[in-house]
Amino acid sequence: MLRTIDLRGRELTHAELLATVPRATAAREEALATAARIVDDVAARGSEALREQAERFDGVTGHDIRVPAAHLDEALDSLDPAVRSALEQAIGRVREASAAQVPAPAVTELGPGARVGQRWQPVRRVGLYVPGGKAVYPSSVVMNVVPAQVAGVSEIALASPPQRDFGGRVHPVILGAARLLGVTEVYAMGGAGAIGALAYGVADLDLDPVDVVTGPGNNFVAAAKRAVAGLVGTDAEAGATEILIVADDSADARLVAADLISQAEHDEQASAVLVTTSERLASDVLAEIAPRAAATRHAARVSAALTGPQSAIVLVDDVAAATAFSNAYAPEHLELHLDNPRPDEFVHAGAVFVGDATPVSLGDYLAGSNHVLPTGGQARYSAGLSAATFLRPQQVIEYDRAALAVVRDAIVTLAEAEALPAHGEAITARFDAGGTAADQTGSQAGATA
Repeated sequence: MLRTIDLRGRELTHAELLATVPRATAAREEALATAARIVDDVAARGSEALREQAERFDGVTGHDIRVPAAHLDEALDSLDPAVRSALEQAIGRVREASAAQVPAPAVTELGPGARVGQRWQPVRRVGLYVPGGKAVYPSSVVMNVVPAQVAGVSEIALASPPQRDFGGRVHPVILGAARLLGVTEVYAMGGAGAIGALAYGVADLDLDPVDVVTGPGNNFVAAAKRAVAGLVGTDAEAGATEILIVADDSADARLVAADLISQAEHDEQASAVLVTTSERLASDVLAEIAPRAAATRHAARVSAALTGPQSAIVLVDDVAAATAFSNAYAPEHLELHLDNPRPDEFVHAGAVFVGDATPVSLGDYLAGSNHVLPTGGQARYSAGLSAATFLRPQQVIEYDRAALAVVRDAIVTLAEAEALPAHGEAITARFDAGGTAADQTGSQAGATA
């Protein structure tokens, strides 16, 4: 079911490793072009475009795009008690872990009277996307909303696709999770159109543009974020899910197979990759996958994902080669099933799961970590969703006249070197005869005392 890429006996450069990484590039290229058109349509025609897209993609007409408060209340009241309890556990764990992501303010004293402060300001308004196509993701409500609340965001708008099976409403479990978290501004809109609506706003829905858009989704959602980047801030492009497992002879083939299938069930474009030093393990995993994949609820979806160009078993000579391949791939989810895992060496991954008792499914729900993570190799330079996503570092500079005098000559010198003499003159003006008004006031106060 999974194709095999044999890299044994080859010494590859980083560029050559990148070329061997299994990706579904055609799907991403198609998504980019399509998502841009959808976003532009929403920007131009607002709710009219959203309704046409809902009919085309979701099979829904005549629904409330802005979810009435009564629907949220009904959803919370009807939430299964066991599901509510599980969500409350997830909320508590994610809230605790997210609080550790908020940096403390700091002040650096560069000399007497010379201070540079560092503070972290939350953005005012965010738009959070929760997928709802092939599965229901109340967990993504938690993963989006909690870090924003912890960061201190004052306005939260949430979007999720309308569901034909529920008369065009957002799935009630998603609504219940939103209401449980105190979110009251919710929109029944999905895909790239939802990202466009959050970024541009829709006047007749009283949907104001947001400052930051976050959330997971398929490749079209990820591509839409790229289309609105610059207009609004975005998190990393969390597109179709990825799992990469690095394993040696010590790994349990049954667990490796189960974990690969667990992510393949998300979407036909999901990526499932095993990198191993053991030909025996590779064979055993293939033998385990076949009956498991056939028996699972979403067997057709799993089969499509595992047989796609984005999934493979990669054979390598040693753990060093496996580490290099993993770092070149930069997976969304990385599992280490190794006798000596050494996670510090796996520097490029959205999240690292160490040991056979730490599957990705744990991170999807109740680990306390966030499951909105970068895909498509972006983990080389992007981080997963966190409280920091909604915070802006801001410096506050405060020098008195004596501290400015210490650096006066150096500033003037650099201003002259850059042919910007007025920059230097703005400094020397503060040392002209008579000084500043503040200096004069201070001198008078001192004389009186």
